[in-house]
Amino acid sequence: MSENRSGGSAPTVLRMVLGKRLRQLRGRAGVSFEDAARAIEVTPLTIRRMEKAEVGLRIPYVKELLRTYGVPAAEIDDFVAMAREANKPGWWYTYRDVLPEWFKAYVSLESEASVIRLYEPHYVPGLLQTFDYSVALMRVGFPNESEEELARRVDLRLKRQDLLAKPDGPAVWAILDETVLRRPVGGAEVMRAQVDRLLEALRTPKVRIQIMRYSVGAHPGAYGPFHHFRFGFSELPDVVYTENLAGSVYYDRPRDVVTYLEVLDRMAVQAEPVARTEDILAELRKEL
Repeated sequence: MSENRSGGSAPTVLRMVLGKRLRQLRGRAGVSFEDAARAIEVTPLTIRRMEKAEVGLRIPYVKELLRTYGVPAAEIDDFVAMAREANKPGWWYTYRDVLPEWFKAYVSLESEASVIRLYEPHYVPGLLQTFDYSVALMRVGFPNESEEELARRVDLRLKRQDLLAKPDGPAVWAILDETVLRRPVGGAEVMRAQVDRLLEALRTPKVRIQIMRYSVGAHPGAYGPFHHFRFGFSELPDVVYTENLAGSVYYDRPRDVVTYLEVLDRMAVQAEPVARTEDILAELRKEL
């Protein structure tokens, strides 16, 4: 996934995990790409793509590969069951008409993450937006779309928020630039409701928000928004997501991820403490 830009099919997190397990099993068995390919009568490139989760996991191929790697029958059954699950479309499949190809991987990562850390310099993160705030942003971002299409986009964004209510949902740690709270989106009433939503989120155990004040001046995250995902799977590395007008970039190489994590840690020190966030939001609401 390193530096994977827009385009291509977005893998589910489970398929990524299984791909890495296939690579590990092949390595332990001492089987080359060429020998694995011969076992299922495909090219070595297909084996590489399976291990990188760039293609679906065809069940007959998976079974034969596992037998080739010497995996016991009982473990093969368990692996195949997970492969069948990985091949199912995600809940967001019904929104494929309004979900950009480059964003499908994001929704998959978000849905399976155990921790999400992020920096947003412009707008409230999608997981914490109100309906009206989201509508206002969509009207600006997609000015030529119909009301029906805009409604679908908003519905998808709000549907993503369901994971915050799940017992196994991710912990979210957001650093918001003060600009996020000062930029009027949809008018004063919409902003008041949005601030109320942030205050509500702060009272949940899995959400923490910090504000990066104007007075801090220049800081290491000023280049743009980025999100860091951590997972409960040992096979899956941390992933960092960034985006631009043309698409997105996903990083999972350790040196790249560490760069972003170090920036997040430095920004967490520069930003107002979490304990101050509620007071800052309450003061801002009075101004609105």
